[in-house]
Amino acid sequence: MIDLLHELLFNYTLRTVALGAATLGIVGGGLGTYAVLRGQSLLGDAISHAALPGIALAFLLTGSKEPIVLMLGAAGAGVVATLVILGVTEATRVKYDSALALMLAVFFGLGLVLLTYIQRHAGASQAGLDAFLFGQAAALVERDVITMAALGGAALLAMALGWKEFKLLAFDRDFGASLGFPMRSLDVVLTTLLVVAIVIGLQTVGVVLMSAVIIAPAAAARQWTDRLGVMVGLAAAFGAVSGVSGAVASASISNLPTGPTIVLVMGGVVTLSLLGAPNRGLLWQAWRDRRNARRLRRETVLLDLYALAVKHDRLDHAHEESVLDAMNAWTDRTHRALRQLAADGLVAEAADRHWRLTDAGATRAHQLAEERHLVPPPASEAEPPPAD
Repeated sequence: MIDLLHELLFNYTLRTVALGAATLGIVGGGLGTYAVLRGQSLLGDAISHAALPGIALAFLLTGSKEPIVLMLGAAGAGVVATLVILGVTEATRVKYDSALALMLAVFFGLGLVLLTYIQRHAGASQAGLDAFLFGQAAALVERDVITMAALGGAALLAMALGWKEFKLLAFDRDFGASLGFPMRSLDVVLTTLLVVAIVIGLQTVGVVLMSAVIIAPAAAARQWTDRLGVMVGLAAAFGAVSGVSGAVASASISNLPTGPTIVLVMGGVVTLSLLGAPNRGLLWQAWRDRRNARRLRRETVLLDLYALAVKHDRLDHAHEESVLDAMNAWTDRTHRALRQLAADGLVAEAADRHWRLTDAGATRAHQLAEERHLVPPPASEAEPPPAD
């Protein structure tokens, strides 16, 4: 660990890649929160694939491989794809998911055609634009990280300035429109910010895997909270930690690609969140279901014992355990439920396999019977007889 920390701090390449991955994780996780909440997870995939022809066109028009030039081309293509998707869904009967899939395929196909043309073009064989398909994080330099941080910081600042409006857009678009907010314009602005988050990560993880960087941290954060601000913070933190962890793991193991490793780490964070997050985690749900089942069995056995005692006109009358077994479907668990009730002081064992209610048990059983409407209401609460 000490050696890894030393490398992370003083190794130029590893430090640069880790900073770039952390920046990407923070920006992608924070802005991806809105995509997850709005049910637009496929939008990130469509925009990232649509950015490929923008990168190719930017190179063809300028002949430059400067990151800022290629990012601008990718951003322009992403915005165009977004506007086309919105226009198709509003002007035709094509559904949103179908429009996303259509744009993804068309723009990605156009990007591959342009890349093929560039590879065959004289003097362009070393353009290296095909690295944007799967990313080339090891090629990041300090200038690239500064560009990513500047663009990503501007996008996060814009998100903070429009916090209330974007919250309305994410949770109740119709209510926002009734208040007079330009919801369609806000939709375009928010999607544009998402485009920025996507294009700054294409060099790190590539077109194919970029959607995971947008969706995975936000999906993991959603399992831990119901508050938007907390979710955005957690998504950014998960993205940053995953980015740095993936970069370190890639540097520690030879021939391990950085971009896919970062995505795998994010997948692990999502898996742990789905399993262990309080309230929503599958393990917590299983534990709650088991706890509720045990509580239900105890209350059912207590009510059965109460019903038998009422029939005998003596609440402390003892009854055989076999009778309680016959009244329940879980015969093998009745004894365990009785032992737990005895530990709580609600029942007592009068003789071998004979059980009776305690005073506390009789009171609790009567409360349960009233809550479940198993006993008639008092005379004062009963309906009056019909008038003659």
